[in-house]
Amino acid sequence: MPNKHTIGHFIDGELISGGERAQDVYNPATGAVERRVALADKTTVEAAIASAHRAFPAWRNTPPLKRARVMSKLKQLLEQHAEHICQLITNEHGKVLSDAMGELQRGIENVEYASYAPELLKGEHSRNVGPAIDSWSEFQPLGVAAGITPFNFPAMVPLWMWPLAVACGNTFVLKPSERDPSSTLFIAQLAFEAGLPPGVLNVVNGDKEAVDTLLSDPRVQAVSFVGSTPVAEYVYATGSAHGKRVQALGGAKNHAVVMPDADIGNAVNALMGAAFGSCGERCMAVPLMVAVGDATAEAVIAGLKAQIATMKVGPGTAAGVDMGPLVTRQHFDKVSGYVAQGVSEGALLLVDGRGVAVEPGCEDGYYLGPCLFDHVKPGMKIYQEEIFGPVLGVVRVQTLQQAMDLIDAHEYGNGTCIFTRDGEAARYFSDHIQVGMVGINVPLPVPVAYHSFGGWKRSLFGDLGAYGPDGVRFYTRRKTITQRWPASGVQEKAVFNFPSNQ
Repeated sequence: MPNKHTIGHFIDGELISGGERAQDVYNPATGAVERRVALADKTTVEAAIASAHRAFPAWRNTPPLKRARVMSKLKQLLEQHAEHICQLITNEHGKVLSDAMGELQRGIENVEYASYAPELLKGEHSRNVGPAIDSWSEFQPLGVAAGITPFNFPAMVPLWMWPLAVACGNTFVLKPSERDPSSTLFIAQLAFEAGLPPGVLNVVNGDKEAVDTLLSDPRVQAVSFVGSTPVAEYVYATGSAHGKRVQALGGAKNHAVVMPDADIGNAVNALMGAAFGSCGERCMAVPLMVAVGDATAEAVIAGLKAQIATMKVGPGTAAGVDMGPLVTRQHFDKVSGYVAQGVSEGALLLVDGRGVAVEPGCEDGYYLGPCLFDHVKPGMKIYQEEIFGPVLGVVRVQTLQQAMDLIDAHEYGNGTCIFTRDGEAARYFSDHIQVGMVGINVPLPVPVAYHSFGGWKRSLFGDLGAYGPDGVRFYTRRKTITQRWPASGVQEKAVFNFPSNQ
């Protein structure tokens, strides 16, 4: 067993240690080391895969209704322990408690969707497709699936993956982010309490060694990944080369278009949350606002500056705090570097969040206040690259088509939105924009659990998005059966022509 200061792994229904290496887990609000996390070596990951492999035959044959009841029980336990889970998230990630609660609720919705397994897995049936011939299709589980999840949503993104995978009859090995692993591990223990048999869900904490083991082991049939685009490309290429089904969700650079006829007050309020919520550490965050017309830009900027002046930055557990710290010192330095780069490239820094004042005792935390740039242009690094921090850039154009051309030319196509009162403009935008998730007066168009999440272009590698109907298809494979019972005692002649229903 790991000591009380070290987070281990969850394999075959038990908390274990594994791997000689470990690294510190920090509280971003104070910069203090709270605990350590063990980094699984290849042997430990292989033990988790072996556990999942052993558990698969019995779990596959468990009726979908019984699997669904485990998900229903898990939903109850997640709601019962919500406050504790959110404390774990905030303690290791830094986001404010209310945002952690929103994250968890979105994850619970995916658990609820997974509890519909009997409906989702019914398949299709056709009688008399030919003379006395029936045909049907069914959706069968793949075997052992794996998930590799990011630091920004340590509860929600894992709940996008494994509940639906196991509800479909697969077993699962999860490798969460080593930066904030506690909530993920706790939820896995709740799943065991809800009734998952040992081995159906295993959690291994680790780094690249763990990832590479999951990508290369022949017992793993499918891999789901969420993270940066360079790593997503690596996961997709490596997993596919080893014969696995892979979905890899990568980076984003989401644009919000504000039209001259938009409700400016509502647009400003929406942009504040979309740009600075969770310190901008969301793949659906809005780091670029494209203003159509200079008057629109000036009106929105005035509203943003006024709102930013009222924001409170501090520990995510403190009352009245709007934005917490960034997740690590390294990430703080990276985002601060982007701010300096934007200034050097000629963008106008209207609000500089560097050096933001925080309450006593938090001086060593990773705090960067909201940053607002004007006159951001394509080609600048703060325009092209995913910053993943509280940095919002204003881009000025004169027409909707110019705004759409900018969005379509970007390498990422994860999410976008438009603020307007014009139904024709909104319909044209949503029909023609080359982006996978579109909001109309909605800044963060994250699909609900019974739809599916996924971008276009270099934001998604693979044919199917996350969770929802796409998730069911990703974690199952279709088998089609055609059946005929010849009449008893009748000897039929050989038929040499291609069978048809003529």
